[in-house]
Amino acid sequence: MMNTKLPDKSGNNTQQGNLERMKLSELTDNQEGIITKVLGHGAFRKRITEMGFVKGKKVTVIKNAPLKDPVEYEIMGYEVSLRRSEAALIEVITQKEANSIKLSDFEGTISDEVLKTSAKEKGKKINVALVGNPNAGKTTLFNHASGSKEHVGNYSGVTVDSKQARVKQNGYQFDVTDLPGTYSLTAYTPEELFVRKYIMNESPDVVINVVDASNLERNLYLTTQLIDMDIKVILALNMYDELEKKGATFNYKELSKMLGIPIVPTVSSKGKGVKELFDKAIEVYEDRDPIVRHIHINYGKIVETAISKIQTVIKKDRKLSSSMSPRYLSIKLLEDDESARHIIHESDLHFEIKSVAKEQIAKIEKEFGEVCETVITDAKYGFIDGALKETYKESPIKRRRNTTLIDTFITHKLFGFPIFLSFMFLTFYATFNLGEYPMSWIEMGVEGLSNLIDNLMAEGPLKDLLIDGIIGGVGGVIVFLPNILILFFFISFMEDTGYMARAAFIMDKLMHKIGLHGKSFIPLVMGFGCNVPAMMATRTLENRSDRILTMMIIPFMSCSARLPVYILIIGTFFPENASVMLFGIYMLGIALAVLFAKIFKASFFKSKDAPFVMELPPYRIPTLKATTRHMWSKGVQYLKKMGGVILVASVIIWALGYFPLDVDYSKDYNNLIAQNEANTKVKLENANEVDKGFIQQQSDAEIATLRNDMLEEKQENSYIGRIGHFIAPAMHPLGFDWKMSVSMLTGIAAKEVVVSTMGVLYQEGEGSDETSESLRSKLREQEFTGSHRTGEKVFSALTALSFLIFTLIYFPCVAVVAALVKEANWKWTAFVVFYTTGLAWLVSFIVYQVGNLII
Repeated sequence: MMNTKLPDKSGNNTQQGNLERMKLSELTDNQEGIITKVLGHGAFRKRITEMGFVKGKKVTVIKNAPLKDPVEYEIMGYEVSLRRSEAALIEVITQKEANSIKLSDFEGTISDEVLKTSAKEKGKKINVALVGNPNAGKTTLFNHASGSKEHVGNYSGVTVDSKQARVKQNGYQFDVTDLPGTYSLTAYTPEELFVRKYIMNESPDVVINVVDASNLERNLYLTTQLIDMDIKVILALNMYDELEKKGATFNYKELSKMLGIPIVPTVSSKGKGVKELFDKAIEVYEDRDPIVRHIHINYGKIVETAISKIQTVIKKDRKLSSSMSPRYLSIKLLEDDESARHIIHESDLHFEIKSVAKEQIAKIEKEFGEVCETVITDAKYGFIDGALKETYKESPIKRRRNTTLIDTFITHKLFGFPIFLSFMFLTFYATFNLGEYPMSWIEMGVEGLSNLIDNLMAEGPLKDLLIDGIIGGVGGVIVFLPNILILFFFISFMEDTGYMARAAFIMDKLMHKIGLHGKSFIPLVMGFGCNVPAMMATRTLENRSDRILTMMIIPFMSCSARLPVYILIIGTFFPENASVMLFGIYMLGIALAVLFAKIFKASFFKSKDAPFVMELPPYRIPTLKATTRHMWSKGVQYLKKMGGVILVASVIIWALGYFPLDVDYSKDYNNLIAQNEANTKVKLENANEVDKGFIQQQSDAEIATLRNDMLEEKQENSYIGRIGHFIAPAMHPLGFDWKMSVSMLTGIAAKEVVVSTMGVLYQEGEGSDETSESLRSKLREQEFTGSHRTGEKVFSALTALSFLIFTLIYFPCVAVVAALVKEANWKWTAFVVFYTTGLAWLVSFIVYQVGNLII
């Protein structure tokens, strides 16, 4: 038992008697509690209060994860998951006890009648920034307004960079910027800092705050921060249809007057209200909307006094006070915001401002017995709570959300993991099997194009370049486009429905065990599509150590660029168990990621774990158009890659294999071919009709062998052959010949180039027709040359497995390296390059050598 003192709105302490305190972690399924205090400090306290875990809010336990950790809670109408250790830092009391306590009050607003006018010359060009919480439908609105193809994902952190588009309406041009989704403007995550800096530095004419109408209380927290910034804001009350379906009544016009911010209901997924929203942006820009006025949120007498004192000092510095709202900067200093401290550091009054802020923080914390930042956060939610009490009314009929019903199975302790693994296997099965049909059609088209050019053009380097270099290289990769589209379709579907967030919820306990944050699961799964956006998606992790650790193991996630290599090798040497082998190679990558996550966590990243606070958004059925559009946008990127990196690489590889022209052959192949043709002609003249067919067939086979031997020798003495022979000794212990070694080397540019290189090096020979061997048949019959194993078959099942493993693990492509340098630094990038390549060699060596001993 302990005494509780809670502040009233004047700042006086009110004795509330003796109450039995419970930890949030002690509540059982479906049990409710009222928050009385948030313990802890630093990152956890900051994030948890901004997510709505403040005094006076009701929390309901929904369920435990399959492994009993984390736990899913409901607060303010949305689901969020916390680890038990974090829930233990939140104190709660029962509903009955809470009814007797006055936890927070609505302070109302302080109107600022003096409207600021812009000195900027107004024209017909309006700069608009879209700001909003993750899952509020901001990017969907952006897509609909602009016709952009920006991907929409139903989890936090889809938009990790700003996206720009141009919209024209009523004679005005809107330059619209879609900023990353963020819960607040605290300098806590890269997204939050990016959004805040953009608004402060770029000064958009109008900020459209996209708010989820079904989660008003949580979404309006960001709105209160925009109010503090003293900028022109419009509220897009998005997903308004969901609010109406719930049977709730909302007088948004009254709230609009209260906030001094115009509110426009929208349903961005259907395009409803979007035109009206931009019409309103014109009115606000032209100062024609009578509702627009700047208000001050009343933080209570003590906090307001503190703000006023800091503000007075800031206003002495004209340069500082003109660059941003003095009131906003004062509030940020009271919150002990690092970015705000950096801003005042450049002021001549730096020490005076810092001293006053420190003094006021101490007064507030002494008076309230709370961290100053928490006091301000509580006041914001108190303001929101009071405003909604006057304008919003819940439906008297309690409806059970479809999300709750679906989650009963999806996140069930018994069914959760099997459903997840089944979905993963289905993804890989469909990728391989469904892709076979369109793949064969494209293959026939590429072959037909090669035959057409072969028949139309005269012999020479240009013809060889087109057929063997460009069509042979790029065509060998483009055939895998259907497989890649299918893979991206499934990943997009998981993101759009909201299942990806559930997968993170299910996996958090396991991720935590291996030293990773639950949110790391999202970029890791994205890595199966492409490692580059996966690297960028690590920005959703608040802790820098967690971000870098996740980036270190993302290369183990088999990106779509590796898929063509897998399909070629697996389809050639493991056709009867193709799906199992493909699934197995992906699982090996995951196993290695787990192992090295634990190793790196124990060695390089021993810092304290970041809290697991992640919204579980409601399930939404994505439109086929949206999912297909995302799938195709990734397909277009793949095709652009064909015309860029892979085309250039294919031409370079062809040139290295084609030159020098003056090869000193071991035999006079042209003379031998001519002699064979002459001898065949004599034999045919003396043979009967029955034997003629056999003689011609035998001659054709001998000539084909001579030409292929000649081509083989030419390649071996070409520049690329010399490079291959130079690195071959290091690769022989893995079972590789020089051609395989060169293919791996060229894969540094892009992993798809491995296949195109093999297509160029393992040629079918000159004069090929429809009866020629395919690349797969050529791989099966390829023999070693120029080594102690000359004459032996290059590929066996064991060699193929070694090749697959090396492809899985080694050197990320150039694009990933560039992303790593940007997201981490060049030192971590160099480390990734060397450790993955060294590990690839070691694992392939063990598999091949041990396999040979066993077999």
